[in-house]
Amino acid sequence: MDPLLLGAIVAIATILVLFSGVAVANGLLIVSALFLIAFDGFRSLELMPEILYGKLDNFALLSIPMFILMGASIASTRAGADLYEALDRWLTRVPGGLVISNLGACALFAAMSGSSPATCAAIGKMGIPEMRKRNFPDGVATGSIAAGGTLGILIPPSVTMIVYGIATETSIGRLFLAGVMPGLLLVALFMVWSIYSTWRAGNMDALAGRSFTWKQKFEVLPRVVPFLLVIAGVLYTLYGGVATPSETAAVGAIFCVILAVIIYRMTDVTQLWTMLRDTTKESVMILFIIGAAGVFSYMLSSLFITQAIAEWIGTLDVNKWVLMFYVNIFLLVAGFFLPPVAVILMAAPILMPIILGAGFDPYWFAVILTINMEIGLISPPVGLNLYVINGIAPEIPLKTILRGSIPYVGCMILAIILLSFFPGIATWLPDLMMGPVVS
Repeated sequence: MDPLLLGAIVAIATILVLFSGVAVANGLLIVSALFLIAFDGFRSLELMPEILYGKLDNFALLSIPMFILMGASIASTRAGADLYEALDRWLTRVPGGLVISNLGACALFAAMSGSSPATCAAIGKMGIPEMRKRNFPDGVATGSIAAGGTLGILIPPSVTMIVYGIATETSIGRLFLAGVMPGLLLVALFMVWSIYSTWRAGNMDALAGRSFTWKQKFEVLPRVVPFLLVIAGVLYTLYGGVATPSETAAVGAIFCVILAVIIYRMTDVTQLWTMLRDTTKESVMILFIIGAAGVFSYMLSSLFITQAIAEWIGTLDVNKWVLMFYVNIFLLVAGFFLPPVAVILMAAPILMPIILGAGFDPYWFAVILTINMEIGLISPPVGLNLYVINGIAPEIPLKTILRGSIPYVGCMILAIILLSFFPGIATWLPDLMMGPVVS
């Protein structure tokens, strides 16, 4: 059978299996097993456990549960609320200070937790009621938090970037640096739109600030600054070459757990058990997807599907930017239905040869891919962040939350366009800190 036709059949089968409600990892293993049996016989199944184990036999993967534990320890405390309070008090004199505080808190909490849903929940519980109380439009109040929460998979340390680095064999430290400037660009675009939208709605009172004493400004800092110092230390250790990502993540996780116990008195055994249980569940889920994706990639390669697609793309006489446009459409649609980790692991074996062959930088492309995944987090039918916001603000209709998030999707698309015209936004900092990539 023609490999391209077989690839189309595999794609349709994968979509049908995943849409049936089967867990992503199980779905990938089922599809892989069926096609391996059909074309290579039952003996091919003997290789599946070996491939699954081999994909997980990677020291770098230890950074995933450690970064998740670091985020879980922060998300289990009032760190998000305190971070929001601190920024609100210090930025109160800035026009639109409240919405800027919310988005700034989302960016910082995303860096601390690395989780988009956790960022939405932690900042939204405080930010949305406060913004509504000060007459911000419901769309801005919910949309800004939903969009700000997506920054958790872009601003380092990002589990999504770690998975991309492992899947594409690229430097995790360089990937983290590549996400910094685009992350700040998105924060700035979100802030500009939020202020403009509020001003256009005529809610000028909402943009006015409140007055806080110096005592009120300083009293919240001792509960927030230690966590920020840990994150800064983690990033310095990683980029300074002091330790590997896995070692850095382990130290960061230990310090965050200790700070959670000391600062927020998280000494209840039940709380600690819940934190460790949730960390284990999420880590196992991601690692199982990574292993299953390895088997899926092997199936695509052994049936010559990956090679045929790459060869077919290479024969297309199209401009590389037209090709990138099609890749973005594919990623956008995939992000609507699948979690970022699954999209990266399924698409990387097919897309990377195409991206490199077209002359695109793999670290720049990692940012483009991640922003597409961010759009999926605030777009139906999955739109995880939309449902998180609806859960913490059930009095606001889901339709209002969706409408409020659409302009922020436009901001993300604008960011992709800007990155296409100015790729240095993503590549400048990694090149400055770690030197240019040697081909």
